[in-house]
Amino acid sequence: MICAKLFLILSFFVLMDCKDPRTALYMDNGFDQTTVYPLSRQEKREVEHEILNLLGLSARPRHVTNSTLKGGSAPRFLLDVYKSMLDNPRSRSTRSEFNLGGRDLQSIDESDVIMSFSSLYHHVSGVRHERGKRLWFDVSEVPAGETIVGVELRIYQMTNVSIKPVTGLVVTLYQVLDTDGERELEVVDSVNTTSSNEGWLLFNVTRAFASWVAIPSSNKGLYLSVHLNTRNAHEMRTEEAGLVTTATPGSEERQPFMVAFFKAKNPEKRVRSRRTREAERRRRKKSNDESSYPHNPLLSTAQHLSARSCQLQTLYVSFQDLAWQDWIISPDGYGASYCSGECNFPLNAHMNATNHAIVQTLVHLMSPSSVPKPCCAPTKLQSIYVLYHTDPYSVTLKKYHNMVVKSCGCH
Repeated sequence: MICAKLFLILSFFVLMDCKDPRTALYMDNGFDQTTVYPLSRQEKREVEHEILNLLGLSARPRHVTNSTLKGGSAPRFLLDVYKSMLDNPRSRSTRSEFNLGGRDLQSIDESDVIMSFSSLYHHVSGVRHERGKRLWFDVSEVPAGETIVGVELRIYQMTNVSIKPVTGLVVTLYQVLDTDGERELEVVDSVNTTSSNEGWLLFNVTRAFASWVAIPSSNKGLYLSVHLNTRNAHEMRTEEAGLVTTATPGSEERQPFMVAFFKAKNPEKRVRSRRTREAERRRRKKSNDESSYPHNPLLSTAQHLSARSCQLQTLYVSFQDLAWQDWIISPDGYGASYCSGECNFPLNAHMNATNHAIVQTLVHLMSPSSVPKPCCAPTKLQSIYVLYHTDPYSVTLKKYHNMVVKSCGCH
């Protein structure tokens, strides 16, 4: 189990003679109390590496140097999605400033990874029309091997009171194929709106996005075009339609952004790096030499817990104490929990014992040397969601399966 593995990983790092006042680890002390266990700087670095590896990250993402990006439209959208994921699916609210509808919630439920991309200025030669706007997104951070569920582009439209009477508009999105050839543009999607509309316009850009991921050199961006909803209407400027196509000071929360939904092919798989294997060898050496340490609270705790029945214990890793708040937006920490205690006869109802565990306990009583007692292990695991900056301009919301122990039992 992932949580049991994390507990074993962290338990070898715990020392009480550290001078660093900050810690990242909070655990049950065996007396129904949560205790802070300090870590040395070296041990904290190793814990950071192990947790990053567990989360499927080879390294810590780059720092977000511009604090205003945290208030941008892309992070705000994924924060809304993050909050909706924490809700009970049966009582989940679709109320959101981004108008999360049924299709959005379905894509959210089907996804293991959701990435958002802010529109960037990218100097490329223009297309012939140029009354519309060019948009470009850096998709180089898209993880390999993920199945694309869907991709949408969101453009904010402000009410344009100067256009009277209220006029119907057609906003068309094109993929830029070539900037100096015959076939410059290809229609991606279009949306009907009016000059009095206020809110987010949604475009399906799945096909264009997939082509950029497969062939990065083909990413020449998108072209946004607006026409009056009349025959032979001339193309008008996007500003005249109230479309926000660039991020100006004070308008970061309305800047264009793209959201991609992915389904992981192997959500349980975690890559084990060479450094991880080396760290495990060091931990094994530590465990062999643990008598040289003046005091290890986990040893006395384990002895005390051996007299207790199987139950859920506290294990919390603080992201803030690891100084990860510059790239992790939410949550503040990881409440993993773990299972500990004995499965002794009689197995009471609160131990959640399986029928097999009951029989095994009886046989153990008759032949202790031949059959061991059942083990205390998780009976229910839950996923966690982590919202973090992949880079200064991209935000990712990732679902990690079977990361939190919710209940324990004898097996």
